[in-house]
Amino acid sequence: MSDLEPLDPSFPISRQMDIDASPIVLVNLCTMAPEDEAAFLEAWAGDAAFMKSQPGFISTQLHRALGDSPTYLNYAVFESAAAWRAAFKHPGFKEKVKAHPASMVARPHLFQKVAVPNLCTA
Repeated sequence: MSDLEPLDPSFPISRQMDIDASPIVLVNLCTMAPEDEAAFLEAWAGDAAFMKSQPGFISTQLHRALGDSPTYLNYAVFESAAAWRAAFKHPGFKEKVKAHPASMVARPHLFQKVAVPNLCTA
């Protein structure tokens, strides 16, 4: 079982779970021992397959850090915080998380789009 640490210690994921927003993006920074990367990728594929079957799921993507760093950035888009919350708390997902390498540390955080004039829309 991996460790779950806040990306922002002043506002951990446990506090974010109760905020209703839509759509949302989950950003999860994951680090692990180099020898656990293969197990992590297998576990992440199982997580992603599970999430894809959940109501409100839109997409997910995984990125690996350059070089020798065993660090990955995952982001997943959901129609709403409520949809993500239901998927995250689902007993089937809790079972999947058990497959993550013990050395893995996950730092999740939820985000919303921001409107920036002439650049992006919310």
